[in-house]
Amino acid sequence: MSIPTWTDEGLGTMKRAALWLVQEVGEGNTFTKGQLRDAFPDVAQIDRRMRDLRDFGWKIDTNREDIGLDPNEQRFAQRGIPVWEPGKATRSGAATITSNQRREILARDGYLCRSCGIGPGDKYPGTEMTSQLDVARRKVRMEDGRHEVRLVVECNRCRVGGGRNQAANLGDLLSRIGKLPMIEKRMLAGWVDRDSRTFSAVEQIWADYRTLPQEARESVREALA
Repeated sequence: MSIPTWTDEGLGTMKRAALWLVQEVGEGNTFTKGQLRDAFPDVAQIDRRMRDLRDFGWKIDTNREDIGLDPNEQRFAQRGIPVWEPGKATRSGAATITSNQRREILARDGYLCRSCGIGPGDKYPGTEMTSQLDVARRKVRMEDGRHEVRLVVECNRCRVGGGRNQAANLGDLLSRIGKLPMIEKRMLAGWVDRDSRTFSAVEQIWADYRTLPQEARESVREALA
């Protein structure tokens, strides 16, 4: 099926925006807010219509998701559902996240990234880059095999890391928990209750040992011998 041109004003704005990305920008390339507004000079809310595409699987990164982008830049990272085709622009429960929802979910998740645990504005270890938190959609495979999309807080680096397209497997996780010895289940239950893991002294020593150069590791081996 041939696709229409993005200049066809008989199409809705969101559909034209999708076609503009495909036909003018190209997947993987960047564009600026100025270029978008120049392409749609008579559309007052073209930025919002572009954001609506994310509800249909389109991945359009800003500097919140990709810290390498300037505040005025966006990247057309991945094409989603061809919304210009008949019947494809119908929403299927992926409603826009409201400001109130965003505040509630940030508070619920303790203002921490649920992937790496970093807080808002904290520096990533070994870098001068600071984190930005936002609410992301994460696909979860339930115990009965169904997939559901749940909202979760993630930082800009974890959102770029590629895990968003992978489903969390709740059924597999519960199965593995069921096979744990009772003492390990109790330990895990404590971590879940506190929503944090405490490391024992020997675990912290092991983590520090792993950071040592090879020559220094030999000294540790000799001390343990």
